[in-house]
Amino acid sequence: MHRWTDLAQVPADFGPSVVTVGNFDGVHRGHVGVLTRMVADARAVGARSVAVTFTPHPQQVHRPDQAPPLLTGDADRLELLEGTGLDAVLLLTYTLEFAEQTAEEFVRRYLVEGLRARTVVVGRDVRFGRGNAGDLATMVELGERYGFGVEVIEDVTPEDGPDPLADPLRRRWSSTWVRELLAAGDVRQAARVLGRPHRVRGTVVHGDARGRELGFPTANLSPDATGMVPADGVYAGWLRRPSVPAGDPDAVLPAAVSVGTNPTFAGVERRVEAYVLDRTDLDLYGEEVVLDLVERLRPTLRFDSVEDLVARMHEDVEGVRRVLRPAADAQG
Repeated sequence: MHRWTDLAQVPADFGPSVVTVGNFDGVHRGHVGVLTRMVADARAVGARSVAVTFTPHPQQVHRPDQAPPLLTGDADRLELLEGTGLDAVLLLTYTLEFAEQTAEEFVRRYLVEGLRARTVVVGRDVRFGRGNAGDLATMVELGERYGFGVEVIEDVTPEDGPDPLADPLRRRWSSTWVRELLAAGDVRQAARVLGRPHRVRGTVVHGDARGRELGFPTANLSPDATGMVPADGVYAGWLRRPSVPAGDPDAVLPAAVSVGTNPTFAGVERRVEAYVLDRTDLDLYGEEVVLDLVERLRPTLRFDSVEDLVARMHEDVEGVRRVLRPAADAQG
């Protein structure tokens, strides 16, 4: 998949293309369903499939105090988009100046002249251009003017898929739904909406070394880690090491992940840290790791003594083993 951050990087002979525009935060099952269908349709007519997306999220530029936490950073979003089979992603830097383009200027510059779109795929609630003045009717009108068709995609809901997710609201797959589940600590249900475990990615930094003193050395993620951090608690998950070759036994490791302030020691800083089961020999400082969160075992608790904490940590480790054992058995 081609990854471009500027129109100047698009080859002069690229196209014709089928293009869609969106934020694709989380690249959840709704996104994947639409994109894989778009890829197939593009190939059927000999066109290239392209997604146009933005960094940072437009809400972080226009309403930073109200912007929701992002489910994925750019690295994970691009990796997940590539998994849909897209030919290219154009990742545009979103600024206040960029937002001043009119709807027609954006379409003409990026979709028509830049990507040579023959079809533009949008949802019924599409908004684009200065002040979000452009809507579906605008896109259709511009398509008639510039010679591209407009395909309208309907919302994808769980009952449309092969694995219906019980939901009394019968709502559509959405990033908002995933955020609600993560805020409640329900990473298992979030994974069903995402189509994979939710992930947090960050560089391992030095912590208080308290875990090592207790016999459970942890990898502390830097405060600028990407991926929405779920509710405080202890989670079963996998620590993945992108720098280690796939297939290496140390590339993917079972882990107990703690999210919270460590109230037993009167901590105030919220942290994400992972203990790799049965490993005290790993040196992960400075390494970028990915935590795939599988299930929440319990909320964060304050213990009356260090002894009580250590006893519970041993129980947590066994809980992680029980949760991850089916997947571990399947892998090996």
